Amino acid sequence: QLQLVESGGGLVQAGGSLRLSCAASGRIFSINAMGWYRQAPGKQRELVATTTSGSSTNYADSVKGRFTISRDNAKNTVSLQMNSLKPEDTAVYYCKAEAVVGPLYKLLGYWGQGTQVTVSS
Repeated sequence: QLQLVESGGGLVQAGGSLRLSCAASGRIFSINAMGWYRQAPGKQRELVATTTSGSSTNYADSVKGRFTISRDNAKNTVSLQMNSLKPEDTAVYYCKAEAVVGPLYKLLGYWGQGTQVTVSS
């Protein structure tokens, strides 16, 4: 089992910044991709940004140039720096990791509990 604990959400005015962090723990053999997804009320969960263990990144078009994902492989953490926030960025943000974890030692996807980000206009 992999535990993902997110932090850093909150309320911010439009144009402001927030930084989300996610820490993975457990009997970790390896972590492949890590990333952030979000779900706004009444909408499906969507990809925000992902990064591989080799540090390649992928962003949703809606956040390119405003959000930056980073990862510390040694600490099993992933962060999301969010700048120039807009009201439409309001959502619950979820951390996700694809990892091989004991005792199963199978590549599985794991989700964090989510953290609320609210951007006021």
